[in-house]
Amino acid sequence: MSSGIRFDSVTVAYGGNVVLDSLDLTVDPGEVMALLGPSGSGKTTALRAVAGFVTPASGRVFIGERDVTGLPPHRRGIGMVVQQYALFPHMRVDENVAFGLRAQKAPKQEVPARVADALELVGMAAYAKRYPRELSGGQQQRVAIARALAIRPGVLLLDEPLSALDAQLRSGMLAELARLHRELPDVSILYVTHDQVEALTLADRIAVMDKARLQDCGTPQELYRRPRTEFTASFVGNANLLPVSVGEGAVSLGATEVKVATDGVAAGVTATLCVRPHLMGLGPGPNALTGSVTEVQWRGATHRLYVDVGGHAVKADVRELRVPPGLGEQVTLHFAPEDAVLLSAGVGSDG
Repeated sequence: MSSGIRFDSVTVAYGGNVVLDSLDLTVDPGEVMALLGPSGSGKTTALRAVAGFVTPASGRVFIGERDVTGLPPHRRGIGMVVQQYALFPHMRVDENVAFGLRAQKAPKQEVPARVADALELVGMAAYAKRYPRELSGGQQQRVAIARALAIRPGVLLLDEPLSALDAQLRSGMLAELARLHRELPDVSILYVTHDQVEALTLADRIAVMDKARLQDCGTPQELYRRPRTEFTASFVGNANLLPVSVGEGAVSLGATEVKVATDGVAAGVTATLCVRPHLMGLGPGPNALTGSVTEVQWRGATHRLYVDVGGHAVKADVRELRVPPGLGEQVTLHFAPEDAVLLSAGVGSDG
C-alpha cells in the first residue's frame, strides 16, 4: 500500500542551533522527491526526522495518515539506504537482506521467498551466498537497496546513496534506481543528494534546501527553466546571473538594453537576469552582448567560453569550434528573450 510523507512545520535544533527550520513539505504517494542542497542545508536532517533518528523540537511528521513523530524507527514501516551501505560483514548477502524481515518478525516460511524477490529486483540473485567483502561497491549498494525493499515499505529513504561510487558506477546505479521506481510505482521515495544530476535524473519533484530552510520546490523542468530564486538558478544546473536595471518597458545590462519578459518585476529595481550557458549563442543575434574572451575550455562536444561583458563574467557553452576564439578576442554572444528569466531580488529568500 502506497504512503506519502508530510512535514508539518518541522523544526529540529541541537543545543539552540536550528538545523531544520519550519519545514512544510509533502511527498505524494508513489512520488520521488529529491532534497537537494549543499552540506548543512538541512536535507539529511529532514530525512532523519522521517526515519525517526531525530526528534523534532516542534512540528509533526506524517507517513500516510499516521502521525509518526513519536514512533521509534522500527515501527514506521520505512526502508532506508545510506551512503556507506551498512551491510553486516559477517553475514552473507541473503542474510543481510533477511535482517529487516527477521527484525519485523515476518513469518519464517515467507522470508526466503521475499529475500529472493528483493535480490531478483536489484539483479543480485546470483550473489546470495557471497559475503559483502566479495562484492564491488556497486554490488554492495544493490544489496543495501534489496534489504530496504524486502520489508515492502511504503516509503524508501535514500541518503546520498551513490556518493561513495565512482562516476561510471554512479551512472549505472542512476539507471537502476530509475528502473526500480518504474517497477515499484507505489513506493514513495525521499532522496537526499547534493548532486544536481542525480536530482534532475530521478526526481518527480525537487525540494531545494539552504540554511536549514526550504527555498524552492517544483519539477526538475520548472526549477531548471524558470527558477524563482538566484540560489535555485545556481544550484539546479549552471547559470549566468547578471545584475540588470528594470525601467519602464526596458531592461538594461549596463549600457545594453535587452528584451526579456519582466513577469511583474517592478520598474526602478535592480533584478537578476538568468540565462543558462547552453542557451547563449556565439555571433550576432537577439539580445547581443559584446565582450572580451577571458578563458576557453574544451569539453569534448562543446567549448565553454568565458567572456567579460562590461565587467560581468558571462559563460557560453557552444558547439565544439574548429578554431575557438583566442584570449582577449572580442566576441558577440546572444540569447533569445524566451530563454531568459528575470529574478526579482528577495523572491523566495525567506524560504
